[in-house]
Amino acid sequence: MAIETTDLRPADGAEQILTEEALAFVEELHRRFAGTRDDLLAARGRRRADVAATGKLDFLPETAEVRNGDWKVAEAPAALQDRRVEMTGPASPAKMAINALNSGARVWLADLEDAATPTWHNAIDSQVNLYRAARGDLSFTSADGKEYALRTDAPLAVVVMRPRGWHLPEKHISVDGREGIGALVDFGLHFFHNAARLLENGQGPYYYLPKMESHLEARLWNDIFTFSEEYVGVPHGSVRATVLIETIPAAFEMEEILYELRDHASGLNAGRWDYLFSIIKYFRDAGKDFLLPDRADVTMTAPFMRAYTELLVKTCHRRGAFAMGGMAAFIPNRREPEVTAAAFEKVKADKTREATDGFDGSWVAHPDLVPTCMEVFDGVLGEKPNQVDRLREDVSVTARDLLDVTTAEGSITEAGLRSNLYVAVAYTAVWLSGNGAVAIHNLMEDAATAEISRSQVWQQVRNAVVLEDTGETVTEDLVRRLLAEETERLRGEVSEEMFTRYYEPASRLIGAISLSEDYPDFLTLPAYELID
Repeated sequence: MAIETTDLRPADGAEQILTEEALAFVEELHRRFAGTRDDLLAARGRRRADVAATGKLDFLPETAEVRNGDWKVAEAPAALQDRRVEMTGPASPAKMAINALNSGARVWLADLEDAATPTWHNAIDSQVNLYRAARGDLSFTSADGKEYALRTDAPLAVVVMRPRGWHLPEKHISVDGREGIGALVDFGLHFFHNAARLLENGQGPYYYLPKMESHLEARLWNDIFTFSEEYVGVPHGSVRATVLIETIPAAFEMEEILYELRDHASGLNAGRWDYLFSIIKYFRDAGKDFLLPDRADVTMTAPFMRAYTELLVKTCHRRGAFAMGGMAAFIPNRREPEVTAAAFEKVKADKTREATDGFDGSWVAHPDLVPTCMEVFDGVLGEKPNQVDRLREDVSVTARDLLDVTTAEGSITEAGLRSNLYVAVAYTAVWLSGNGAVAIHNLMEDAATAEISRSQVWQQVRNAVVLEDTGETVTEDLVRRLLAEETERLRGEVSEEMFTRYYEPASRLIGAISLSEDYPDFLTLPAYELID
């Protein structure tokens, strides 16, 4: 074989995953599909440049026939008919995986993407845990002797795995001397080992697909699924994929994305935080009309966000697909009852809005929030597994509606700028330490929220924004001063060893990419170079 790995035993149980046969499959995926992936990434850049020059984005005239056509996606398998509550979180370590499977949620989004630092250990340990979960023998004993095992008194959550986005590499695997593609490694290893077993279990190989920007990227995934099903000998259509609509160009191609995946499609998800990040990134140099207020001020009730979610529900239900709600960032704190009560109320309000808007289910980031979300969707769905039959013909969304970020109420303040710098550094530091999902000030932060934070800083500097609470102009010098102060604040919150090893490098990285002349498309790309 022309595929190589840097370490065949990065985690206990790796020998079950990095077999010669599985690596041969990953190699074949790269040889067949890597070139198309490269072309599509290049096309992203060209399209972004065109949009930046005009400040305009619209529905594609060349695919009007698809939008006007009479078609539906394949019927959902029994295991995915009811998705009213989905628990999200990393698949490593095993304790996290077991808690998610036992959470009482209908689905577990086993995340190898935004909530997971892609160390080689984490990537393979996640595969080991998913392999064992599919075979019912996942367990874990902590250092203090506490045992974790899969529950037998109630159904486990159905696994829907999220591989890395198309842009991320896998430096520990090379094919024909070229660095591997994270998405193909994640999908390939999981599918090869588990597709047939999951089907035997009455479930299947189910995936969440992140960060796509066009229906052509969805077509690539569909081609991969079709080839993979034939390769391992499972029926065509065994794969079911839910696509995260978390980029602004994808919001204009929801119909086309479902159409390309129609034999394998399960639904669309409103990936709200990455969606905000994408708007900032896409229109970062399009002037002050695309400036958003402080991140904390931008809610799902902003008209441009309402347009996005309502269009998603209407599109999904028109095509027989599930519309999945997004993540409420608020999380409970068992040591602070008042914080927990406030979190529950905010999550309940968020999920009530989604359920009454027509979503078929939604995400939570903490097991304690599963009952709250379940209660809300039970109240709307009753005995029905979903509300796909609710067509939302009352919804009419234009390109202008999706792009009118001036409708977002709020201010741009020094407090917001400080918060962005604090969160970006704190999250990146923990990410560098190997943990991709972080609770910061009772909010669940992942790569998407860190991306919003550093992107707003970049955009505010370029537009010489005047802060509403202090009257100061956002300059490079101001950002450097506030970054130093927020970094010093973080020094007082962690050990000196942690600060030196992770927080100082994180601060340097956030400073570099927030003030660089050229905007880096993803924080995780330069950060990936700093991990083993």
